[in-house]
Amino acid sequence: MELSERIMGIKPSATLSITSKAKAMKSEGIDVISFGAGEPDFDTPVYIKEAAKTAIDQGKTKYTISIGTLQLREAICNKLADFNNLEYKPEDIVVSNGAKHSLYNIFQAICNKDDEVVIISPYWVSYVEMVAVAGGKPVIVDALACDGFKVRLDNLAAALTDKTKAIIINSPLNPTGCVYTKEELKGIFNLLNGKGIRIISDEIYERLIYDNLECASIASLSQESKDATIIVNGVSKTYSMTGWRIGYIASTDRALTKAIKNLQDHSSSNPSSISQEAALAAITKEDNSIGEMKKEFEKRRDYMIKRIEAIDKISCVKPEGAFYCFVDVSEVNKNTLEFADKLLDDVKVAVVPGEGFGAPGFIRLSFATSMENIKEGLDRIEKWLKQ
Repeated sequence: MELSERIMGIKPSATLSITSKAKAMKSEGIDVISFGAGEPDFDTPVYIKEAAKTAIDQGKTKYTISIGTLQLREAICNKLADFNNLEYKPEDIVVSNGAKHSLYNIFQAICNKDDEVVIISPYWVSYVEMVAVAGGKPVIVDALACDGFKVRLDNLAAALTDKTKAIIINSPLNPTGCVYTKEELKGIFNLLNGKGIRIISDEIYERLIYDNLECASIASLSQESKDATIIVNGVSKTYSMTGWRIGYIASTDRALTKAIKNLQDHSSSNPSSISQEAALAAITKEDNSIGEMKKEFEKRRDYMIKRIEAIDKISCVKPEGAFYCFVDVSEVNKNTLEFADKLLDDVKVAVVPGEGFGAPGFIRLSFATSMENIKEGLDRIEKWLKQ
């Protein structure tokens, strides 16, 4: 059977590919240390799991409306008001099957053929593919390690054209962990203001920020920035609920939210009713598990950075959020697909190559794994590099 060109053009996910290979080796009994995880290694908090069990016992197992229950959307509005200082109505919220699904829906809703979407590199691996599948044209703007992987305004300005439909801002950023300050976001918005460019703000790691840094959403700068921004968020990272698949968008553009509702009506329908009840509990009955998880991540980050700084020929900009270190190994091998494959074969350590993030010469190490694994994995990497 001949497949469609748009599907044949999708590249495999570098993050999932390396994780799959590592899991296959582990299943064969091989002692693999994996730094590939894109999810917290902590269990979903008990109060969330209990809410899901209660929902099952109460028979909340039927269809909901496709954009999510009113109760969950109201809870999301309350969260946005309390945590982000942003006022939305339930009609501004669309709940989907994870933040990835939310992003996919946005690109399907806004992109016409050859519409340009500006993506800052390094970037999360799926942005480029999602834009391309929607018929849009990804326009890559490089951000450099010497700038903390934050985009320079002159470089961003040079990428804008009359075909620019949107720009993606991811803060904290996967894979680098960089966090944009409110002043930096103001600079970006001032450059975009009045040009009719949508801002897609991926805030999935917003609660995992370290060193007492401020969490800022570009939507919170002004009414103009709020109206221009489509917020994307979810419960996956904050509450260690990756497998529950609940994400959402917040936007004052009712034409957009209606279009995405229509798309979900005819594609996925509603997110899991049980997962919605679990997400409702996560948001409204929060305990101290987030703080404990964040404290442990910060401890692991500090250890990993210290170890990396002590290893010759590699370096890393200290991540301010998320749970990744983006390590420059270009002095060893600029082809990190080759680097990662050989590292896994030689010393059974799995890392994610930078090519998938638009950054050859770098590898991503996740510290969403135990301190024991981090120590052992870095020991193996250090010994391998010396050899």
